[in-house]
Amino acid sequence: MFQRIRDLREDNDLTQHQIATLLNISQSTYSRYENGELEIPIQTLIKLANHYDTSIDYLVNMTDIKNPYR
Repeated sequence: MFQRIRDLREDNDLTQHQIATLLNISQSTYSRYENGELEIPIQTLIKLANHYDTSIDYLVNMTDIKNPYR
C-alpha cells in the first residue's frame, strides 16, 4: 500500500508537501504514511482515492485495477 501511494503521487508529479496540504496534515506525517511508519486512517484513504480517481481497494493492493467503482 505504501509504495502504491508513493507511486501515484510521483506519477502525478506531486510533492509530499502538496498531498499533505490536500489532506490537511503535516508533510512529516504524510512521509511516515509513505514509509509505512504510520497506518493511514480510512478517511485519509478515502481522500486519496477520490483525489487520484481510484478505489481504496487499489490503494491497499486488493486489486490492480486503477478504475474506481461506479
